[in-house]
Amino acid sequence: MRILIAALLGALAMFAWTSVAHRATPLAYIGFSPIPNEAPVLSAMESSIGAKPGLYFYPWLDPKDPHAMDKGALLERAHGHGLLLYHPANIQMDDNMMPMLATEFAKQFVQALIAAFIVSLMVGASFATRWGAVVLIGVSASIATNVSYWNWYGFPLDYTLAAMTIEIVSAICAGVVIAWWMGRRTA
Repeated sequence: MRILIAALLGALAMFAWTSVAHRATPLAYIGFSPIPNEAPVLSAMESSIGAKPGLYFYPWLDPKDPHAMDKGALLERAHGHGLLLYHPANIQMDDNMMPMLATEFAKQFVQALIAAFIVSLMVGASFATRWGAVVLIGVSASIATNVSYWNWYGFPLDYTLAAMTIEIVSAICAGVVIAWWMGRRTA
């Protein structure tokens, strides 16, 4: 029960911080840019991609082609490369954000639950050690995908650093309450 309560408190701290980060700081928008001359680009996407939502990578190469790397290098030099996350107009996102917020909270609860479980194994550890363990878990999680997306797909560095900052501060917040709760003496 102690682990579950610590996880709930940690998730609440993470959720509170990420709410502030996305609503009251510029962190959520760093690295994003408007598409210059957006109307013709949108028109081209609608006519080319149509109604099929997805994550598109270009230039697309057959992964079974033994010369794919060489062909890709030539195409990238000639036309560039990138990722496009596309949701067509006929598939609209729900105006009700509650399902997305619930999913985000569930994700943060699972993260906090893992951290609380690891901290529960640290018998006799100081507050700073318990807190540091949670922070390091968060640093590792923030590096895991964000650095790879920057390295392999060319995500903007400022976006990458902002996303990592949100995750690391989230771990700092969760770590404080998890370390405090798990360090309390039981009756």
